[in-house]
Formats: sequence, C-alpha cells, structure tokens
Amino acid sequence: MMRSLLAAYEARRSRECRLSPRRALKTLDEAADFLAERGLLTRMPDSALPSLFGACHEQPGRAGGRGFDLWPRTKWIWSFQLTQKPGTVLTKLHRGKSLFLSIEMARLFDPLVRQSIADATGDDARFLAHLSKHGESSLDDLEVELGWDRKRLKGVRDRLQRSGSVVGHGLVFEDDSSWYFAPVRRWDQVFPEPAISPRPFHELIVATMRAAVLAPANDFGRWFSWPIPRGIVEELIAEGRLIRPAPGWLAIAD
Repeated sequence: MMRSLLAAYEARRSRECRLSPRRALKTLDEAADFLAERGLLTRMPDSALPSLFGACHEQPGRAGGRGFDLWPRTKWIWSFQLTQKPGTVLTKLHRGKSLFLSIEMARLFDPLVRQSIADATGDDARFLAHLSKHGESSLDDLEVELGWDRKRLKGVRDRLQRSGSVVGHGLVFEDDSSWYFAPVRRWDQVFPEPAISPRPFHELIVATMRAAVLAPANDFGRWFSWPIPRGIVEELIAEGRLIRPAPGWLAIAD
C-alpha cells in the first residue's frame, strides 16, 4: 500500500514540477506561469524544491563544465528576465542561493525576514539604516556613501540577502548583450505592509511542501537560510497537513 502511495506522489511530483522532458518549459511566459503555480523556484536543481532550469530540460552550455557552464545553453537568460515579470521576487533565501518567489509566497516569508531585520547589528544594521533613509541604492553609491571598500560592502550585502533583509535582482538582461546591475532595497521597502502569522514556519513548510509535492524527510535542512525548529514537522503530520507516504519521505496531505 505504501509503495503504491509513494508511486502516486512521485508521478504527481513529476507532472507538477515538470521533471519530464515532455513537460519542458518552452517560453518565458510559461516559466512565469510555472512560478505562479508553484510559488517558488530554485535556479538550479539541487533539492526537492521545483527548479527553473530543471524544468527547462535543455542541454548545458558546456557538457562536463562547472558553474555557469551547467546552465541551459539558450534559456539561461530566463533566470534574469523572469525577475522583470510582474509578481516575481528574486531572493537569496535558499541558503544564499537564488530563490524566485511569487508575491503570495513572499508574504509567508515576511515575518521571518522582518525578525532578521529587527535582529541586525553592527555593519548589517548600518547598511539597513542607510537604505531606510536613502531608499534603493546601487553598490557603487553605497560604497561611496558608507565609505566601505567593495569587499566589506559585498560581505554585508550577501549576508543580508541570505536572510532576505535586502533584496536585489543582480544582473538584469534586456537581451543577451545588454545588461545592468539592479539596485538593492530593504525587504520592507518592497513589502511595506507586514504579514501577520502566529506560526510562520508551519505555514511556510506547508506551502513549500505543496510546491515540492514530495520530498525526502531530511531535505528540509537544504531549503532555507534559517534552521527549521524541532517538532514542527511532527506537529504538521499530527494536524493532517503533511503525511509520510513511505518511510523516509514526506508529502503534502491534500
């Protein structure tokens, strides 16, 4: 019985997360619809979370290469163009790696990100205070206005992006030969109205499990910049919101 249940979830995951080449994304608009359906996408496939490049099913730029060589040969530019689609937010909430969010999914992250902003100290707090006063800023402007060297500035920015406190779309490609660096903003400048949730981790896990459909039970630790508090998964199983379709696996209950 468990084997058949797991097989059913595997088939559903393959279909909904576009794991089969027959379901490959063909256009940028399809990619935007895919994000809206799933709520979040990693750039490269590296966990149970749905992946933009994984759903492209295109040969890499250079077989046997590393880094950018592994990106799709022609559709690599979608990961930059997708950020220009309405309702898309690019974050580094996937443990410092790119994570595309729909607006609805971003609202689930909101309480956790705002707590990170409130907890900021030292250079992090100074960086955030500067953005609060001056609004979105380029790295070149921040380097001059804060009086920091580029290494110090990048270290602070990367740390704040990892927690979601700062949002920046990085390189923006108008086409494959015309690009510029987008400015960075505080999260609460992108989302001025706080989202209220008494159990933000619970709601976030349910939503991301719905996006993934099925995941190894130990995969959660690879998803977010924050550790998942102990006991939450068991609570969600007890509430009937998650299930174990087989030993070592978790799935969304609906």
